[in-house]
Amino acid sequence: MLHVSDLSVAIGTRSDFTDIVSSVSFEIGRGEILGLVGESGCGKSMTSLALMGLMAEGGPWIRSGRVVLDGFNVIDMPPYRRVESGHGGIAMIFQEPMSSLNPVLKIGEQIEEALAVHEGLAGAGRTRKARELLEMVRIPDAALQLGAYPHQLSGGMRQRVMIAIALACRPKVLIADEPTTALDVTVQAQILSLLRELCDTLGLSILFITHDLGVVAQLVDRVAVMYAGRIVETAPVLQLFEHRGHPYTEALLSCLPDPARPLRRLTTIAGQAARPGAILRGCAFAPRCPKIAEICTIEAVPYAQLSSDHHALCRFPLARPPS
Repeated sequence: MLHVSDLSVAIGTRSDFTDIVSSVSFEIGRGEILGLVGESGCGKSMTSLALMGLMAEGGPWIRSGRVVLDGFNVIDMPPYRRVESGHGGIAMIFQEPMSSLNPVLKIGEQIEEALAVHEGLAGAGRTRKARELLEMVRIPDAALQLGAYPHQLSGGMRQRVMIAIALACRPKVLIADEPTTALDVTVQAQILSLLRELCDTLGLSILFITHDLGVVAQLVDRVAVMYAGRIVETAPVLQLFEHRGHPYTEALLSCLPDPARPLRRLTTIAGQAARPGAILRGCAFAPRCPKIAEICTIEAVPYAQLSSDHHALCRFPLARPPS
């Protein structure tokens, strides 16, 4: 459904630039959820904004790459042109719905605006469709909630409204940028269950961005691990947890608390994430890697194929999974 190839996002001028997202490539199949994980500042959200075409003028810009949605390359098309051409099939829900919803407009008005633009609906038909979308995301008393303002709803309800607005665009791909971070555990589980249900019933493809590996284990089908603007490992979710190939993935998983050893001191990753442009040769993770060799800081790092659908950007990957 979505094929991203060699996507690079840069800051600076055309003649003097620094890549903050570098040569990112991944695919998402129909009805599949891909988890994009990594530390804060690794380029996850910037990748999503590039896919949406939401690059601010004078800010980061797409230097190269292809974003093929259902067979059509949309990389050079701004969002309004995608809608006009019929290729606007990517929608996004953000981390904090209160800052994404208009506080002075009723919920119904905001959903109906999306329906007017993408579906051309008007009048009672548009209101009826807005109510159906709220019912789809499991909001009780949907007809009543159409007249509510965002501040009158809980955080979980607002996030459901954001999902309803995204679904009003009839997307083929839904990007969820840490949509459960600001929610308590119970509501988080409800939102994750809703996303899984929508994926299965509507055939949505979802790019789920998070730093929470517990959520990854619960929700996604495949995982792409990101570090310093690059994808360093991709694998099916169970395979990644059982046979991680990149030392950074191993370090992330080592940081998780162990329920069997509640008094164990939590592990940390030494050093800090590399800044964009700080490491010009070799592996960006080398300064923090316990398995570093001299060649890691000198030569470009190739992708190691650990299995047919498991790859790691490492010259000395960890134990390979059984064939």
